[in-house]
Amino acid sequence: MQLKTNRIQSIDILRGLVMVIMALDHVRDYFHINAFTGNYPENMETTNIILFGTRFITHYCAPVFVFLAGTSAFLYGQSKSKGQLSKFLITRGIWLIFVEIVVNNFLWWFDITYGFINLQVIWAIGICMIVLGLIIHLPKRVILILGLLIVFGHNALDGIIMEGDNVKSLFWYFLHQMNGFSYTEGHFLWFSYPVLPWVGVILLGYCFGELYKKGASVALRKKWLLYVGISSIALFFLFRGFNFYGDLVPWSHQETTEKTIISFFNAAKYPPSLAYLLMTLGPALLFLYFIENIKNVITNFLLVFGRVPFFYYILHILIIHLGAIIGLLITGKDWKLMILNNETMSSGILQGYGYSLFIVYLVWIAIVLLLYPFCKQYMKYKANNKGKWWLSYL
Repeated sequence: MQLKTNRIQSIDILRGLVMVIMALDHVRDYFHINAFTGNYPENMETTNIILFGTRFITHYCAPVFVFLAGTSAFLYGQSKSKGQLSKFLITRGIWLIFVEIVVNNFLWWFDITYGFINLQVIWAIGICMIVLGLIIHLPKRVILILGLLIVFGHNALDGIIMEGDNVKSLFWYFLHQMNGFSYTEGHFLWFSYPVLPWVGVILLGYCFGELYKKGASVALRKKWLLYVGISSIALFFLFRGFNFYGDLVPWSHQETTEKTIISFFNAAKYPPSLAYLLMTLGPALLFLYFIENIKNVITNFLLVFGRVPFFYYILHILIIHLGAIIGLLITGKDWKLMILNNETMSSGILQGYGYSLFIVYLVWIAIVLLLYPFCKQYMKYKANNKGKWWLSYL
């Protein structure tokens, strides 16, 4: 079967890389010892450089995914009218919100009562697409300025803290403060991804698409990738080093050099701080700079996942969760422990559950390799059936 596509390979390779790395974090969530009973990679009492590093490399996933969603929207819109692009973004955004709440939450918890609804990255991308669908009618310069203002300015709002479940508080949780509320007895909604900074990221990603549009200068693109990538990293060290702005929690000297390094790089993700975005998007742009003309077995492997990210995302959560259940069965434990809800998570029953980090890495590699042939077949099917409109939503 001949593969027919005009997609930009370097963007898909980067997206594929972060999708593969993302699976490591989710495998760690389900398989690592005591992962369900505490945020151990960032806990100074329990972490180490290897555990934190395992978490740190996965920090690149969400910012790159959201940023490239904006870039993909720009490139998709090159052959569409503004009205067509706006309609697509808004309808796909609504679809992603539905998938997050109904499909993704079930796959994460296997709880048919939906006792805990966690609004994560798919939700954030959905909201961002709706906002982008409305904003694309503005001049690109205005969109760029708006994106920069949000990304660089939203940390000025860190001091605003809301509590309770009144309308004002819920709106703030939605925008800028990770929090949640109980909407009925036994049902809890949690905003893991407050959307304001992510909107800034997708707006910048949309403007970034200018560098990849048809006829764009490769030399100019590489110049901007290099300059902006290096500048972002430099700004991260500037803001983070002096602790004067750009992150909710300043770093501090710890009892060991190892933990001081962890403290320094432990930038806030919920919501993503300026420091967090600079330290993730900067290296991502440099990756695009260096990968521009490289094609080999590794890039071909990553390309597959980068071209079917939504399909891969949904499938990998299902497989990881099922894998955790199989692990319990093999070790003679109660498989029902992996049907998660508020009671299970808060009872302490999962204390002591899990495996070493070495096992986590082995399971991660196995799951990625297992998913590869399925993603490759779907990639081919999608590329050769572009006339089927529904495929653009999957």
